[in-house]
Amino acid sequence: MEAPVPVPPLPHSTRTDGYDGSEMAASTAEESVIETRALTKRYGGDQLAVDGLDLTVPAASVFGFLGPNGSGKTTTIRMLMGLIEPTSGAASVLGRPMPRATRTVLPHVGALIEGPALYGLLSGRDNLIRYDSADPAADPRTRRTRVATALDRVGLTAAAGKKAKAYSLGMKQRLGLAAALLQPRRLLVLDEPTNGLDPQGMREIRSLVRELASDGTTVFLSSHLLDEIEQVCTHAAVMARGRLITQGPVAELAAGARGRLVVTTPDPGDAARVLKERGIADLTVTDDQVTGEPPGPGTDLAELNAALVTAGVRVRGFGLERASLEDAFVALTGEGFDVAG
Repeated sequence: MEAPVPVPPLPHSTRTDGYDGSEMAASTAEESVIETRALTKRYGGDQLAVDGLDLTVPAASVFGFLGPNGSGKTTTIRMLMGLIEPTSGAASVLGRPMPRATRTVLPHVGALIEGPALYGLLSGRDNLIRYDSADPAADPRTRRTRVATALDRVGLTAAAGKKAKAYSLGMKQRLGLAAALLQPRRLLVLDEPTNGLDPQGMREIRSLVRELASDGTTVFLSSHLLDEIEQVCTHAAVMARGRLITQGPVAELAAGARGRLVVTTPDPGDAARVLKERGIADLTVTDDQVTGEPPGPGTDLAELNAALVTAGVRVRGFGLERASLEDAFVALTGEGFDVAG
């Protein structure tokens, strides 16, 4: 039987830089729900998991925390939630320094970190009843109503009576999310919430996140899936090898990267030859499409299209594709986004 892992209150943080976070908490409480300054976590003296992180999560945002596996996302979340102490630096959540204010902050935060801890021999419904019973602020008179509502919101009503050990990975993720939604929260922290979900389940979680945000909950969502972040988040931060690469509104992050020239044609070989002659680099050829770096500012797209047609290429589509977060990541780091990293 798997037992839930409690979130214990931690003692006052030991800082190596003498900063306790109180000034930051006072100055940013109105503008952001999460703020870190030079937040660092080192293991064993030489393994740097998080390196000098300066992060700002605006209130009422859906904030995507993005990076390949192993980039420091979960370590950061565990520091923010008071589960582990930083080596140095400071963190503020809901305007209070963490982990010192764990007891004050966590009742206002719903979290799903590294998958839910469940009692396998209990039903999904009974797992939620146990979670709710452990909350001293929860009114026992309305417990079953809250549990039923949470199960409905994540699409588990029909499976509520099934033992948790029989749940699929995706169903366990849903149940963990339901536990985080038992009470209204000012902040919801989700670590890879769509892990194990099928496409329909992923769409439902995206819809739920948008609904929560429209109700005023700030959602901090960690993921290695760039298009997931792009579809649901208003703001994002990109991590790589423990360091923050960039952060800001999603639209601005993508706009900072150049898109791709896309030519759809049944003659991809001929199209690639013409484009190469015209100076288009980094060409990728498929059965019916050729993509490449966008032409320089001195190149007229209409002339480029005309050159293809003149060479006998049957052009079915031609244009510049909007840059994605993945394009931005590659532009900023010079490397691909290896989700298996």
